[in-house]
This record gives sequence, C-alpha cells and structure tokens, in this order.
Amino acid sequence: VGQCGNQVGCRFWDLALREHANVNKKGIYDEALSSFFRNVDTRSGGDGPDTYKEKICSLKARALLIDMEEGVVNEILQGPLRDVFDGKQLITDVSGSGNNWAVGHKLYGSRYQENLVEKLRKAAEHCDCLQCFFIIHSMGGGTGSGLGTFVLKLLEDEFPEVYRFVTSIYPSGEDDVITSPYNSVLAMKELNEHADCVLPIENESLFGIVNKVHQMANSGKLGSTVKQNSLVTSSAGSAKTVQEKPFDAMNNILANLLLNLTSSARFEGSLNMDLNEISMNLVPFPRLHYLVSSLTPLYTLADVNVPSRRLDQMFSDAFSRDHQLIQADPKHSLYLACALLVRGNVQVSDLRRNIERLKPSLHFVSWNQEGWKTGLCSVPPVGHSHSLLALANNTCVKPTFIELKDRFMKLYKKKAHLHHYLHVDGMEQSCFSEAISSLSDLIEEYNELDATKGGPRTDPSRLKI
Repeated sequence: VGQCGNQVGCRFWDLALREHANVNKKGIYDEALSSFFRNVDTRSGGDGPDTYKEKICSLKARALLIDMEEGVVNEILQGPLRDVFDGKQLITDVSGSGNNWAVGHKLYGSRYQENLVEKLRKAAEHCDCLQCFFIIHSMGGGTGSGLGTFVLKLLEDEFPEVYRFVTSIYPSGEDDVITSPYNSVLAMKELNEHADCVLPIENESLFGIVNKVHQMANSGKLGSTVKQNSLVTSSAGSAKTVQEKPFDAMNNILANLLLNLTSSARFEGSLNMDLNEISMNLVPFPRLHYLVSSLTPLYTLADVNVPSRRLDQMFSDAFSRDHQLIQADPKHSLYLACALLVRGNVQVSDLRRNIERLKPSLHFVSWNQEGWKTGLCSVPPVGHSHSLLALANNTCVKPTFIELKDRFMKLYKKKAHLHHYLHVDGMEQSCFSEAISSLSDLIEEYNELDATKGGPRTDPSRLKI
C-alpha cells in the first residue's frame, strides 16, 4: 500500500522470480511457485483453476497493489514485471493522500471499501490454503499509513482467523514529511490493535547499511570477499537493468528480509516453519507483537565453499548492532523470544551449537529461558551459500517508539498542522489523544518488562494447594 509499499513489493516479486528461476530450470509450475504465484491460462480470461505439474503459461503474483497516486504502480506496469500483475489486482486514484493519514484512512478508506473487499476476496478465493496476509507500507506518508492500516482492519473483519503480518517502514528524524510523526502515531494505534505481527524497519538503519556496503565495496579492503554483483543491496541479475533509483538498494534489503521470511513457505527444508508459527511462538502478549529483524550476510560474500567458521560468524553477526534493520541493540535488552530462520546447507546440529554458544551473552526473560524457534530451508538465496534472518521479540524496540512519541508531542503541543486532519470527515481530535495514549501504554508495557531484567533466574515458587 502506498508508494513505499509498492516499490518494496516490486523488488520482492522481482527477486522471488529470480529465486524460483534459479531452482526451477524446466519452467514447470510446481508447489514452490504456487505458494506466491498463480499459473493462469490467459486464454480463459485468467479465472480458471491453477494447473500443477504443467508448463508455466502466465505467472500472476498473489498480490494487490494499492496506491492513491498512480505514479509508482504505472511504472511497475510499464516495467519488466508488467505481466506479473493483473489489471484486476490494482486499486489506484490520481490525487494521492497528501501526507495526511486522515485522508488515507477515513476518506479513501470509506470510498474504496467495497472495491478493496471484493479484490481481497477474489485473491483469497484463488488460494487452496490461505496462511497469512502481508501488508507492506510506510508509516510516514498518507496512503501507506492511513489506507494501509484501513486495509489491516478490513482483513481482520473479513478473514478474522488468518494471520496478518505487517512490514512497516518507520520514518527517520530527518524525514522530508513534516507531518510524519502524526501519521506514524495514528497508524501505530491501528497496528497495536489489528496486527498479529509487525516488523518495524527504520529508514536510518537501511541507509546506514547501504552506505557501509558502498564504502566497503569501494575501499577494496575486502579483497576477494565482495562480489560486486551479488551483494544483497544490488539488483544485478534480476529483471531490472534500468538505472538504479535512490531507494532501490534500501528496498532490496527489505525484499531479502521478506524472501527469507517466506522461504519455508516456498521451498523444502528439514525444519519447516509456517508463517503462523512465528506469531504463535514469538508473541507471548498480544500487544507486544513488534519483532526486530536482522539479516546476514549483508556486507561480505565469501566464496561458495565456506568453512564452518564463516557459519558461526554469521550467527554472531545476526546479534550485532550493525545488522539490525532498526537502530537498536538487542544484546543489551531483554529477549521475550527469538527465531532463527536459516537458509542453505546448514545442519540442525550447527544451529543448536550456535544457540548454546550465544545464549550466555543474551538476556532472556526469566519465564522463557528456552525461547528459541528455529527454521531451516535448504534453498539458499541466489549468489549465497547461506543466509540467516533473526527475528527477536525484544524490548530494544522501545527507544524507537519513545523517539516517535517525542516527535509527535513537539507538534501536538503546538496543535501544529492539526486543522489539515480535522477537516476530514470522521476525524476528531480524540483520534490523536487516543493514538498517543495507545503508544504510551505500549511503551509502559516494555518498561515493566525491562524492570525485570537482571532479576533472579529462579522459578517462582509453586502454589501450595
């Protein structure tokens, strides 16, 4: 949803196709492809059943592209991925939401509700076994934050039992949208209430990673370890050969995050992890569903025959600061639970060994000392031999929320820009006060957990009956 969501989504589908093409040399429509793509016979108008074990006729992404400006979506439709999306999968308007959450949520939400429900239903009907929905959006603009959270609520109403995963891109302090703190906090309230799992991603972290990669690649320090064209951040080898846009490298990191997250749903593995298992195992309290993600390898890409020391290094990296996709340090905060999704030729014994090795340096909450969830997928990302995505439910997200609250309060104390929001039908000032108290409650819940850190690791005494 929105400009940012569609650009990240476009990179995701691009790289997903590249991954499948790398494994599926014969061009047969198989189980792996069917998880995210339909195989449509265009002659029958595209509504026939999908045919397995046959040649690929025309792949269609199981996706909806929603944006209230047409720019980005039109660009996708003129680009190399134009055949992957159907005209029936698009919802666009011309004027955009003008960086105003209320316009996206209240105005466009009610205007497009029927259309959205119909298209969501259509897409869901084509699935044999619907596992979860992903929403990709940014928090700072109008459409992504406003309409994105409206769609989230719709999904809860229409498909209450299907998990809702949200990838939210949080604006940086030097954001180019002045009203982004309002939009983000208003959207946060909806995420608190209607999402099952949120992966907060910070623009600043992505920017830092991309800069670091460029520095390393250009300084030539890494010698043979960096292969220019297979870096996580470059789009070489995918369908696009056009000039890279400023956000492409950052969006690529997110696309890789989503590829790793969904790899178990797409490929075989010795320890498969369903997406709903992530929420099940990582979210002990319904509101604390914000998961900090870190991705490795990000900076180096050694040759394919990697000694096992590289493997251990990868696990260590996943817990270090500069691999986090949000500006946080999980090592010095409290873990509620942690998931490791590994791709490539890695043994379960390697996983267990690394968990045992890292465990002493991490603080887990006293009642969940064994809070590890693991997944192994045998197909590594293109150009790598292994990769690891770590998802941590950790109190280190708190500073991000506190900073957001501070930036919101700076504007709100002065009632700056409020009139733009209150013009919109159905938008009351109470929406703002409810949103900020929802965020404050969330921060408070993290504070209470943080207060238990470093406490005794003994089990509470048993109840005597």
